[in-house]
Amino acid sequence: MPAYRNRLFVFSAVACLSIFLAGCGYNSSGSVPNVRSYNGTASVGDFLTISVDSTAKTITYDDVTNSSTGTVPYTIAPDGSYAITDPSGNLLTGYEVPGYVLLVEAAKAGTQADTPALITAFETVPVSIGSVTGKSYNFIQFRTTAGGVNIGTVSIDAQGDIQHSTYSPMALIWGNNEYFDTGTFDASSITEDPSGDFFTIHEQDSSKDVVFGTQNGLWAVDTSIGAILGLPKAASKDFDPASAGAYTSLYYEKANAQTDQNNNESGTPTQGKGSVTVTAAGAITINDSQGTAIATGTLVPIADAAYIYNGTPSELPDPCFGMFTVRTQTVNSLQDVFVSFQGNAVIFGSFQSALPGQNSNPYTYFYGVGLR
Repeated sequence: MPAYRNRLFVFSAVACLSIFLAGCGYNSSGSVPNVRSYNGTASVGDFLTISVDSTAKTITYDDVTNSSTGTVPYTIAPDGSYAITDPSGNLLTGYEVPGYVLLVEAAKAGTQADTPALITAFETVPVSIGSVTGKSYNFIQFRTTAGGVNIGTVSIDAQGDIQHSTYSPMALIWGNNEYFDTGTFDASSITEDPSGDFFTIHEQDSSKDVVFGTQNGLWAVDTSIGAILGLPKAASKDFDPASAGAYTSLYYEKANAQTDQNNNESGTPTQGKGSVTVTAAGAITINDSQGTAIATGTLVPIADAAYIYNGTPSELPDPCFGMFTVRTQTVNSLQDVFVSFQGNAVIFGSFQSALPGQNSNPYTYFYGVGLR
């Protein structure tokens, strides 16, 4: 078993602290300040502070992880995206729901400031651990290594202790059928920052996870290996036709990846503006920047996907209402796609590889966020 695997599941435990993009039902008639402040997490594991000045048409960023900073101009493209002119070549393209969420493609993220990554940033507001106790959430994690994507469910008890369960499609490569992992995380390792804007999870290996808030008491988590996006559970397992429509997306993809014995992942990363279309019947198509479909199918509730949830302790212990999947399987390949809708946003991820699963197989993954 690769050495990184257990560590990924520890990080997944923190996902209970995040809810993502419920604010995307933003009402444009509301009052939004000209300068808006955000905290952000990159899929490579960077923590950033970002501000957008819509009068000066500039974005100011500070990557706390690698110390890169800048104030860069942007223009608004016909599709509503931000075309960013960053002299350092770092920030490329963005989408903003003002005062709620900012999505940015970065070319020079990571500790060495040389890794492409997708940044998700949320308006800076006060947060505390007490806001999430006694609750449970779905989650999806975005990474630039180790298979890119996993999903799961997390709950927090009255004392703030965390219980988590994870499904990792990367187990297809491991070839050991260990797709599921469960565990707990002690709340005693949480330290709230004096600013009140974030708190920190101190891991046993001395790494730190930064938890920050969004509007209306929402959350996101930045870890040293990626971004965790929490998703509120829906009241029903069924797809809501109100989520149907056309979404413009930013996505990250790595093709033909492989992981060596030192947990280094090869592969060709790309980022771009894509699209997602969903019909009222739940048929979904995810397109890349060239308009090519990279995933298609009809959404199936996790609750009805027996290979992820079947009501037994050996799989996810929760049906994850509000999260959907599409599995496309042939004699020679398998693709798992995961989708959730939050307000006017769609969050998606995919993992694909050859069959039978084995360590030598190359694999491809992608993930992103679309706004309607």
